[in-house]
Amino acid sequence: MINVKIFEALNWASSFLKEHNREEFAGELMLRHHSGLSRTSMLAMMRDDLDGEVWIEFQAAVKRHADGEPIQYIIGSEEFYGRRFNVNEHVLIPRPETEELVYGTLQRLDRLFAESDQIDLVDVGTGSGAISITLKLEKSALKVTATDLSDDALEMARKNASELGAEIEFIQGDLLQPLILQGKKVDAVISNPPYIPVADQEWMSDIVTEHEPHMALFAGEDGLDLYRRFMEELPMVLKEKALVGFEIGAGQGEAVRSLLEKTFPHAKVEVVFDINGKDRMVFAEMDS
Repeated sequence: MINVKIFEALNWASSFLKEHNREEFAGELMLRHHSGLSRTSMLAMMRDDLDGEVWIEFQAAVKRHADGEPIQYIIGSEEFYGRRFNVNEHVLIPRPETEELVYGTLQRLDRLFAESDQIDLVDVGTGSGAISITLKLEKSALKVTATDLSDDALEMARKNASELGAEIEFIQGDLLQPLILQGKKVDAVISNPPYIPVADQEWMSDIVTEHEPHMALFAGEDGLDLYRRFMEELPMVLKEKALVGFEIGAGQGEAVRSLLEKTFPHAKVEVVFDINGKDRMVFAEMDS
């Protein structure tokens, strides 16, 4: 078996990924995953030989990414809000923008429910569980329910909740239907639903369109189908004093604001921009 030094393996990966129009830094992430080395250790050991088995696994992983498979699915995890979440092809990979939805939700919950010992919150379309689990771990007063249409996604969310120590009730079902069927009322509804117009598939990266679950990405011609359905279901599950928080696609802020204002005429509705200056969240506060 040929001995390959760590720096040689990284140089090969960088060149190979560049040839295939992929991000070169992905090689380092995959090598750290397969070798079990921290970044500091890896940098200190650049001239050491790479274990033969690790070299074989690493080459296979780099080729999979060159073919379009997301790094997160290859290594099986993604960081979110300082925690490691397991991911696979059944769930959307958590994005940094969604951390801003969580942060904004926590701020508003603290303000709106300052006197409450328990706040009932539902995360709709939980996927990996990143939103529901993070909210529960950051704010213990929350009683969190998480729903998803996909049993496979819920299996992954349950695994993440178990590993991270978050007590959450997971229910399979479509949007808010599980709560409506139970006659359950909640203080807050948070969701990062599918919001991409179907036509956008044409210009999106194949890493996303060929690998991430379409049911978690696309929502009709204008991307607003799920928000319209929410407007029919939200009044059936919200208490008089309540918070709604949505992640949205860039450019959808005013349309989603309008839907919420029409459904809840007395609500305080605000469009919030993310760190990149794009409209990314819409919050509605109903204060009885």
